[in-house]
Amino acid sequence: MLDAKIPSGNLDDKWVDYKGHCKLVNPANKRKMEVIIVGTGLAGASAAAAMGELGYKVKAFCFQDSPRRAHSIAAQGGINAAKNYQNDGDSVFRLFYDTIKGGDYRAREANVHRLAEVSANIIDQCVAQGVPFAREYGGLLSNRSFGGTQVQRTFYAAGQTGQQLLIGAYQALERQVALGNVTMHARHEMLDIVKIDGKAKGIIARNLITGELEKHFGHAVLICSGGYGNVYYLSTNAMGSNVTAAWKAHKQGAYFANPCFTQIHPTCIPVSGDHQSKLTLMSESLRNDGRIWVPKNVGETRKANDIPEAERDYFLERRYPAFGNLVPRDVASRAAKERCDAGFGVGTSKQAVYLDYAAAILRYGKIEVSKQGLSNVAEDQIIAMGKEVVKEKYGNLFEMYAKITGENPYEVPMRIYPAVHYTMGGLWVDYELQTTVPGLFALGEANFSDHGANRLGASALMQGLADGYFVAPYTVGNNLADEIYNAAIPTTHPAFEEAAKKVADRIASLKNINGKQSAESFHKRLGKIIWNECGMSRNAAGLKKAIADVQALKNEFWSDLRIPGEINEYNPELDKANRVADFIELGELMCVDALAREESCGGHFREEYQTPEGEALRDDENFMYVAAWENKGEHEWQLHKEALKYEVIKPSQRNYK
Repeated sequence: MLDAKIPSGNLDDKWVDYKGHCKLVNPANKRKMEVIIVGTGLAGASAAAAMGELGYKVKAFCFQDSPRRAHSIAAQGGINAAKNYQNDGDSVFRLFYDTIKGGDYRAREANVHRLAEVSANIIDQCVAQGVPFAREYGGLLSNRSFGGTQVQRTFYAAGQTGQQLLIGAYQALERQVALGNVTMHARHEMLDIVKIDGKAKGIIARNLITGELEKHFGHAVLICSGGYGNVYYLSTNAMGSNVTAAWKAHKQGAYFANPCFTQIHPTCIPVSGDHQSKLTLMSESLRNDGRIWVPKNVGETRKANDIPEAERDYFLERRYPAFGNLVPRDVASRAAKERCDAGFGVGTSKQAVYLDYAAAILRYGKIEVSKQGLSNVAEDQIIAMGKEVVKEKYGNLFEMYAKITGENPYEVPMRIYPAVHYTMGGLWVDYELQTTVPGLFALGEANFSDHGANRLGASALMQGLADGYFVAPYTVGNNLADEIYNAAIPTTHPAFEEAAKKVADRIASLKNINGKQSAESFHKRLGKIIWNECGMSRNAAGLKKAIADVQALKNEFWSDLRIPGEINEYNPELDKANRVADFIELGELMCVDALAREESCGGHFREEYQTPEGEALRDDENFMYVAAWENKGEHEWQLHKEALKYEVIKPSQRNYK
């Protein structure tokens, strides 16, 4: 069994005690310590800013032309924090409990409780940075609800929360760049970890403009490169989002945990055709006021507004009356799929359900009439006033939907369908966020640690900033305290030379295949295999087929890939090929993991294991563990288990009814 290095003592005291007893590095020694950070989204930018502020010599890398282009910028709905500003019964414990329950009891208690503890600090930090969170009329910070909760704890900046939080972290990062504490390497992609005496001591990075390979030393390496949702090809992730940094760490000995735990988001714009290369998220915040429904009649052909109320099935409200439209994402996604599979889907593809704002617009309009003391107001005027309120809350989301679909969501219901959005799996880390490779850490979505088998909405931003601003500075420092006697290792060391040669040889091998098919075409085929057999539902036969199909695809990739252009130049096709090669290997491991986990939990739904009502059926006796996979060679992994011990929360069958 794996040792997560969880501190002893009461759950409430673990993090406080850890901070009080961890080893420190004095200011003079910090100036000698070099820290490499791969990825500059919320986790990476906040970690770079925090470590730079402490005095460490930080080198940050991103493959985009600016940290401001990190995929964190796309987050829409909000960030959770246990502030209890609404006085509705929220607390650190309730946020902790909701997160554990929402993850279907497959997350580590100690890490989740720490996340809930530091959540309040994040809001204070961001407000101090000038993040323009929404406020009530009197000036107090506003909150709204997200799925899997019965309180309002989500702070937001219209539908652009990720953008505003990233700008806050970015300005903190750029301040450290200006002070000389952080060196920023944009347009660089990490292609391998350098290990010396079993410890991570640097990276090999490729300059994406010139194609040159660069060697960089670091006393510690932090992987903050996000999730691997693009293994499905179609997802809400940015086109460039990839698994390469995490996968290179995995190939160097870092265990990969729970790779089959992937999240399908229930509110996305449906696929419109085979031409698409990505999907668009419609924020979960829309489920605050929007009502999700399908027609009660199979094969309904009438327009949404022509279907009377009595012939509409508000299926989430019907099946889960306690939480209604705000059930967790995995529950809502499976319910939508079930209705569509049963023939109740809407739109031309019949693979969509309605998200309707008519009732909310009318309700808000009546509130405005009351606030203004008006009487004898016509319904069209009430509706107009309600639309203004909805526009203030969700205007940019409605505008985005209208631009993409050509439909006015103020007048007709939106059409939505689940899509790949987030990955709960990632590099296995202990309580200190350190992988199984000493000196190598993983933060944010790149690790597995906080969300179990299903992430609650508005918790990704919370985890990224918690890890970067408030956890890593302590835990990384605790490990660097033992490195103060070790001088920087020159990059002429044989380990650096060997790693650089290995990367160069792989790139040359890819380029010299000289086949006929593009990396994009292989990626698209991989995505279809993984979506069909390891998507919203899985079964043993399908997973075995997928493993064989992915292995065959890998052989074809390495024998018929064509990469135009040259190696030592700007060559995005080469970059893509590198990433797709890693996605193919990851796709196989995802199916291996899903096949081995013979239960249903959260986003991992095995058709063989479900309740009579069609809900996920866990097997706590045999599968209450983190599955951490060690790479042992071609098509071969060894399973290591970290037992999940619940000392405070008693696992039970999730019930949102």
